[in-house]
Amino acid sequence: MKKNKPNSKGSILITGCSSGIGYCVAHGLQERGYQVIASARKAGDVVRLKQEGLTAIRLDLDSSDSIQQAMQQLKQLISGPLYALFNNGAYGQPGAVEDLTRDTLRAQLETNLLGWHELTCAVLPMMREAGEGRIIQNSSVLGLVTLTYRGAYNCSKFALEGLSATLRQELHATGIHVCLIEPGPIESRFRKNSLLKWQQNIDASNSVHQQKYQAMLARLQTEGPAVPFTLPPQAVLKRVIHALESPRPKAHYYVTFPTYLFGFLRRILSASAMDAVLRKLVKN
Repeated sequence: MKKNKPNSKGSILITGCSSGIGYCVAHGLQERGYQVIASARKAGDVVRLKQEGLTAIRLDLDSSDSIQQAMQQLKQLISGPLYALFNNGAYGQPGAVEDLTRDTLRAQLETNLLGWHELTCAVLPMMREAGEGRIIQNSSVLGLVTLTYRGAYNCSKFALEGLSATLRQELHATGIHVCLIEPGPIESRFRKNSLLKWQQNIDASNSVHQQKYQAMLARLQTEGPAVPFTLPPQAVLKRVIHALESPRPKAHYYVTFPTYLFGFLRRILSASAMDAVLRKLVKN
């Protein structure tokens, strides 16, 4: 028997709410009537979100202990089962594949994939008990196609696509739906955070890619939209709402023109032709 939801829209846990997509979706869904549990890695961001009227908790996706503590807090904050999880907290590690150390690549996967996996597995028993639920994964156009010097991020998002598709098949007929949202360029702090990770983890001075990195750095340091067709995070919020409220949510939600374009091109072009298009697109 299904338990009563805390309100007409149900409860949702959202990761990565300090800024950008997570911040927008948390506020947007609360205004829409959901019981939102917003999470962030830094304690200062949690305080700020609470001051803005959100129910917020600390959750570090790199830490199993933090995930377990967040789950304990979650169960105290909501009445009844959790209706939805929006996995969003992530970062992009720039750098050529051959410049990525094992530890650097592992760190990218810990945050963007393994933390999401552990958190998803932690909420699934609640959804099974309720007989319904939504797992919404914020993937990327870079989970569909690759771009140079985005290898670590590509790796995390391609893996997320495969893991999520398998989970969707395994949850068939349980009432729990798994949806992938695939944004292209969205207004956020993503480039600023990526620049910090590049400075921390890439030895550019000893790289054969040193000269080509200059164009990449110029893009990362650009203020405002760095590429055409950049949309505000409200474009993602719109897709999240559909994934939450449609009786038959889509498996994939494309956001921004580049995602639609590359999703189409990868179906009709050969690998060599697609590589040529992507190389021409990114001149760095």
